[in-house]
Amino acid sequence: MGSFEGPTLDDPVTVGGVSVPNRLYRAPLLECAGNGPDAVETLVAELEPTAASGVGLVFQGASIVTADGGCAAPNMTRVHDPEFVADLSGVTDAVHDHGGKIFLQLAHGGLRSQAVWHAGFRERTPDHSELAVSRPPWQLRALGRFGLLDLAPDVMTTDEVTDLAAQFGRVAGYAADAGYDGIHLSGANMGIVQQFLSPLYNRRDDAFGDGPDDPPGTGGVAFLEAVHDAVRDHAGSIPLVTKVPAETAAPRVVRRHLTREDAVRIATRLAEVGYDGLVPVEVSTFWDTSVVRGAYPERAWAAEDMQAGYAAAFGGPVRARVVAALNRLQSRRFPAESAWNGPLCRAVRDRVDVPVFCEGGVRHRDTCDELLGGDDSACDLVGMGRPFYAEPRLGARLLSSGGDARALCESCNNCTVPQVTGAPGTCRTPSVVRERSALDRDGRYD
Repeated sequence: MGSFEGPTLDDPVTVGGVSVPNRLYRAPLLECAGNGPDAVETLVAELEPTAASGVGLVFQGASIVTADGGCAAPNMTRVHDPEFVADLSGVTDAVHDHGGKIFLQLAHGGLRSQAVWHAGFRERTPDHSELAVSRPPWQLRALGRFGLLDLAPDVMTTDEVTDLAAQFGRVAGYAADAGYDGIHLSGANMGIVQQFLSPLYNRRDDAFGDGPDDPPGTGGVAFLEAVHDAVRDHAGSIPLVTKVPAETAAPRVVRRHLTREDAVRIATRLAEVGYDGLVPVEVSTFWDTSVVRGAYPERAWAAEDMQAGYAAAFGGPVRARVVAALNRLQSRRFPAESAWNGPLCRAVRDRVDVPVFCEGGVRHRDTCDELLGGDDSACDLVGMGRPFYAEPRLGARLLSSGGDARALCESCNNCTVPQVTGAPGTCRTPSVVRERSALDRDGRYD
């Protein structure tokens, strides 16, 4: 392992007053646990092995704050009901028993939600509409004319925006009571927070929109300020973290988007507002493979047991094949890249005095230490997402190890595509599964 002057992955760190035992975190993923009688058991089975492996901070993935709508994929968990959230103390206890910390990621899909893109959901709920920041941009309306989307937006009034911000705060209060150590806002991946920040989506003319002389994202920052204040009202000083998007992966047909400079400015403002941590990410204006850069998931698309689910999601086998073809093209544009958010994280870290989290394409222990303590460090904590689908107990191999330790994940994305059907996130690549089994037999995860 190289020589680093700054902290390494094994060193503790403090986030908003909460002491985290090391700087490795499990980035938010889709657990697909739903809200049924087995939801808590499913979440414990998903998250406890990671905490048991020594990972200092676990993020429970995008959990929807409203009773209706907002789910970007099937089987997402809703956290609007205080009685259900109280039962999630079983999840927080399981993580705490291993000395780890757990933050709950709060989300709402807005125009990314199932009512917009999932054909089966639309068929079951024909009168359903989804919350929208403004009238959908022309690019989405064009896809609607081709039948790939069904846009029935419910553009929020000013009072409804205020109510949504308050709902984030109420749920944060439920989470604090259930033992969660912090709150993480899903501020990217085309969720509603990014829609507030993005000049492509936010064309409001009230306090939550960008004025004619305002820089891009001003209205979105106003929404995030309202969320911050609501969280403080309902959950006190619980640490509050958010993703901050730069829409640098937007396709060329999108001229109005957040630049890196916009993201740095927004992050700086959020640190001033009182956010306790920031997760800068380079994404698209749309839900595409810029989020999960890597290979085309050939095995996942070809799996016979998934074909009916794909057809139901996309409106038939022909449309499913069209989506698969688009997925193939996108994978060529967004190949696997090590620590692709590193430069943006570094630019943000130079401007703020709160912890910066870096995730996206990190696979090597050496990369973690370089991001944390190299000559030009980029962050204070390092996260991985898909590698934990492949190795739930990955922390045992990465922490207190040499610099040559590497996650098994091949960024092949066979884990992600089936989730449009509601399938759980799990590694479906035989070579990786075999290697994980061999490591398990050798006691490498003990």
